[in-house]
Amino acid sequence: MTKWLKKIAQATAAMAMLAVAQIANVTPAQAAYPEQTVTFVCAFPAGSGADVLVRYFADKVSKIAGATIIVENKPGALSNIAAEYTSRSKPDGYTIFVHSGNSIAGNMWIMKKPPIDVGKDLMTIATINKQAFMIAVAKDAPYKDLKELTAAMKAKGDGGSYAVNATSGKVMAEVYKQKAGLETVSVQYKTAADSLNDITSGAMDFGSYDPVFALSQQREGRFRLLGVGSPERMKGAPSIPTLKEQGFDVDQLGWWGAMVAKGTPEDITTKINGWFNTVLQQPETQKFLADQGGDPYISTPAEAQALMIKTIAEWKDYVAIAQIPQQ
Repeated sequence: MTKWLKKIAQATAAMAMLAVAQIANVTPAQAAYPEQTVTFVCAFPAGSGADVLVRYFADKVSKIAGATIIVENKPGALSNIAAEYTSRSKPDGYTIFVHSGNSIAGNMWIMKKPPIDVGKDLMTIATINKQAFMIAVAKDAPYKDLKELTAAMKAKGDGGSYAVNATSGKVMAEVYKQKAGLETVSVQYKTAADSLNDITSGAMDFGSYDPVFALSQQREGRFRLLGVGSPERMKGAPSIPTLKEQGFDVDQLGWWGAMVAKGTPEDITTKINGWFNTVLQQPETQKFLADQGGDPYISTPAEAQALMIKTIAEWKDYVAIAQIPQQ
């Protein structure tokens, strides 16, 4: 009798779960999400500034979701390896790409044949923060502000050089270069860390870096930060002047978001969005983002996707202004 009662109870529970799922217009599997390990995809190597941010959110979201979250690093090809990997994953919410919206949008215009259409093959379902790239020089460099750097680079002509690694940094540096009337030569590195020795040794005159890396190197006493690309000073880095206030009309505020494969069910994307928004409201997270030079950015899935579409359109103009040849 006990066995029969147990079977009846199990069947009743299953039917109840099915009924709830049907009312919500989702499958039982979706209603139970997440039932297995979730992967956060990072487009940069372990230990990089981006990796620090992705792992922070993986840890915080895992506690709210009640699920194990691992970080999988897939660097290379201007972040397209990670983006394509996510777009081709099963659209079930178990693979989440946490990345710079600006960089992945810019790749649509920098590459001759982008492997995916970011606005169609991926769904941006949450925003994380607002941030901006920064112009950095070695701590012992003679340049105390952007005016001094610009004067020195004009004197060097095409004998000057600067380091870039990410799409956003490359575009910001190129726009600054044009606004300043410089002939300085761009040198591409795979990661920001790869250029560190060249900056500190003086082999590179300056670099254009994401705020996580730039601020960490400033705290370590290796960098002096001369300017940030946002239209107004960032709340997370109020002491760093904007390029605009120093006379260079650069307006490039960046943002990070969470993306999943096209076709991921709405109830799942809404749940993921809620996880990130909950984390962003935590004082600890707000301090973490401020320490990384960023400000929290809360949105709905619809707002996040609309922002991505808008950013893709904007970056067509940015890449044209910067005159970056397609790769």
